[in-house]
Amino acid sequence: MKQKRMKLNSSAVSHFTLSAYVDTGPWRYFFFLIVLCLYVLIVLSNVLLVAVICVNRSLHEPMYLFLCSLFVNELYGSTGLFPFLLLHILSDSHTVAAPLCFLQIFCVYTYGSVQFTNLAVMSYDRYVAVCRPLQYNSHLTLHNVALLIAVVWFPPFVAVFVTTALTSSLRLCGNVINKVYCDNHSVVKLSCHEATVNNVYELLAASPTVCLPVTVIFFSYIKILKVCFSGSNQTRQKAVGTCSPHLASLLNFSFGVCFEVLQSRFDMSHFPNMLRVFLSLYFLTCQPLFNPLMYGLNMSKIRNKCKSLFLSSSSRFAQLE
Repeated sequence: MKQKRMKLNSSAVSHFTLSAYVDTGPWRYFFFLIVLCLYVLIVLSNVLLVAVICVNRSLHEPMYLFLCSLFVNELYGSTGLFPFLLLHILSDSHTVAAPLCFLQIFCVYTYGSVQFTNLAVMSYDRYVAVCRPLQYNSHLTLHNVALLIAVVWFPPFVAVFVTTALTSSLRLCGNVINKVYCDNHSVVKLSCHEATVNNVYELLAASPTVCLPVTVIFFSYIKILKVCFSGSNQTRQKAVGTCSPHLASLLNFSFGVCFEVLQSRFDMSHFPNMLRVFLSLYFLTCQPLFNPLMYGLNMSKIRNKCKSLFLSSSSRFAQLE
């Protein structure tokens, strides 16, 4: 009878409580303003770069199309987090309906998977540009670029959809998530029984979404380093110039994901709550802001197009006045 009642209660979980939020009193408005400004800055910078790449035909090259995919994914991931975050900062009740929680899990995890796969494809693009420059146009045709972008988006969406479906079917014996957003691993830990199917599937899904991108990135940069060490100073300078923004973005995202994994899988209760919240949000908040600044400032073509866009806009306003 007791076991039957537990199953009945577990199937009745209709909402989750996010326990990482703390009562900050009047400071909540200050935090709300900071997060709102961060979100607006992320949206404006990413939309600007997507528009610049789409409008200018001279930027319709493989590298910039992959960048456009990256910026679109950052808009998608930010939209899956920030409105939710802003609402809960001002709210006194930090509960979320189960369907919305699983929707956010889907958005956050697809963002992370697409981001990592996109960075892997960009590393392959840099490998071809540095190691096989004469074959660049024949390797990365418009058709092949479209296929690679489809690979960036489609498999992660399928893999995460199955993960979310498996998690949503679990019988749960609790509804408290110690985070400021819904997290798949946290929900699985609330399962009444051992989630063997989920764990096995996560291991299988890690192959196309983690292991394969890591392999592509590793071998691409091994080949690039070989060319750098065996080539001339001009070759090394070109390799550093073309790879440094991508490498910085890759390291920033990898560190953010490592922070999130560490604080999710290990007991970090002895750390301050604000630090744990920051570590869990780093790859979701700093990466979408870091990439537009990194690529916008370092890539001369994008920088020049942005300058010309601002100059033409200011001249139009001057004429209207």
